[in-house]
Amino acid sequence: MRRRDVIKLAAYGAGALAVSRSTAALSRTGPPAHPIIDAHIHLFDTSRPGGVPWPEKDDTALYKPALPERYVALSAPFGIVGAIAIEASPLAGDNEWLLGVAQKHPVIVGVIGDIIPGTPSYMSDLERLHANPLFRGFRYGNLWNRDLAVDIDKPGFVDGLKALAQAGLVFESANPDPRLIRAVLQVSERVPGLRIVIDHLPHAPVPTEQAALREYRANLHRLGENPDVFVKLSEIPVVANGKLVTDQSFYRDALDAIWNVFGENRILFGSDWPNSDHVAPFAATLAIVHGYMAQKSPAAAEKYFWKNSIAAYNWRPRRPGQPTL
Repeated sequence: MRRRDVIKLAAYGAGALAVSRSTAALSRTGPPAHPIIDAHIHLFDTSRPGGVPWPEKDDTALYKPALPERYVALSAPFGIVGAIAIEASPLAGDNEWLLGVAQKHPVIVGVIGDIIPGTPSYMSDLERLHANPLFRGFRYGNLWNRDLAVDIDKPGFVDGLKALAQAGLVFESANPDPRLIRAVLQVSERVPGLRIVIDHLPHAPVPTEQAALREYRANLHRLGENPDVFVKLSEIPVVANGKLVTDQSFYRDALDAIWNVFGENRILFGSDWPNSDHVAPFAATLAIVHGYMAQKSPAAAEKYFWKNSIAAYNWRPRRPGQPTL
């Protein structure tokens, strides 16, 4: 798993300076107008025997247990009532570890795991994991040294995705760039009916060369025409000149470009906690998206903050206060 560009740990100090203002701004709005489902968090336990494959031990911002108790203490004051836990490990056994942690903590309404289509164990892995209603699909993209653009043509890969679609589960991409967006478009065309979630799209590098830019935009628009493709507005905060950018106008054009392609019915909120701590405290991350959504209708905000996550992941409430459609 990687954090791209120059937005790194050095930014955390600048982000911390903004947290009190962000928290104050959120508190002035009063109680949340609607519940929030966070569609992108990571869970891991750095204290377990053998450690974890991510984060690295020298990552001082992240290398400590990231477990539901810590997440709830951090997020509940902001109206977050549930979360989707996204894999943070390529180890096969960590699917069961993540599901086991989720099972004990009803704040987790779904899990996106890690399995590889086309491998000898894939079909049995999919069947076994699907037996757990918390398992909502798996992630595949620019992480764990994989290449969707190449792997899609390997024997059994597309058949594995068709089995995923037949199971009503989700294919989630990881760390998008123009090459991955092209590959995700191929997936959507070769596996009709497969629900796809593209994570971190605001953080994707946009081509500057005109032909590449035209292709990238065309591919996004074609994905936007598919009602089964969803996008997360996650990995949004940016550091410029060593400081976290808190000016809402800085983000508006880039987020509008995504919103205008995919529309209010297929865009989700995801914090990327705790990976987001590399750039900004939780309150500052949330303040940015609240500021952006303030220009939208209350109905659109509800869709973004929780309703669309149900359409994408088909999760079910596990405790009082978690909403239903």
